[in-house]
Amino acid sequence: MSNEQALEVIEASKDSVGNSGAQFYFQPETLAKGKEHGLDGFRWYVLGRGGVLGNVESPVVAAAFGYFNPALVDKMWTSAREIMKPRAAGTSYFECCAEFGRARLGDVEGLDAYNAAAEQVIAAADPAGLSLFAGFAAEDKVDDSLGRAMQNTAVLRELRGSAHIMAVLASGLSAAQAHAIKRPDDVQTFGYENVDVPDNGAALHEAAEALTSQMLVPSYAGLDAEAGSAIVNTSAAILAAVT
Repeated sequence: MSNEQALEVIEASKDSVGNSGAQFYFQPETLAKGKEHGLDGFRWYVLGRGGVLGNVESPVVAAAFGYFNPALVDKMWTSAREIMKPRAAGTSYFECCAEFGRARLGDVEGLDAYNAAAEQVIAAADPAGLSLFAGFAAEDKVDDSLGRAMQNTAVLRELRGSAHIMAVLASGLSAAQAHAIKRPDDVQTFGYENVDVPDNGAALHEAAEALTSQMLVPSYAGLDAEAGSAIVNTSAAILAAVT
């Protein structure tokens, strides 16, 4: 498809992919798996999501996550990896993603076509600078279509999220400022007391969103029209099934 058509697919699917790809994080069954490993919900989230990066120091995880106060990441990551090895946590967390898909996506049609299209995008994406996406993309996926669809959705979410951090900085905002603009009610949850936002912050964030979509065009441009429709329509059906 043309770059313009690829951009249309990206824009039409960004919210459904972004929202559904994170749904498994704090589900009861995901939290229960963390408890089996001796980890509370937030530590399980930080170690599980960041575990694809390996047994690294906390600043590496904070850089990949982008929006969290590094001091909060350090507290969660450092204490969690004393309990469980990060790579094992990353693998187990990704399995939770598959289990969530198996439990929720049974009535969603077109998952095989969606998986093929999503994996084409993932394979075409240049991982340079996109560390968290690269880590998730390198994880082995399950074979069944339900679990795999949820895993592919999570990877697509990390693709846009990792690119967005770069776009935010290029647009003149800090990651903390972008977070405060997009999620003003969650500033303290992410470890900040307050964040000063410039007067033109909303415009800068809008520019960062547009730049993010443009950065993803090469990853989506190899799709044909049918595959593009599979991304748009099935990601919307997935979101409806998991929320």
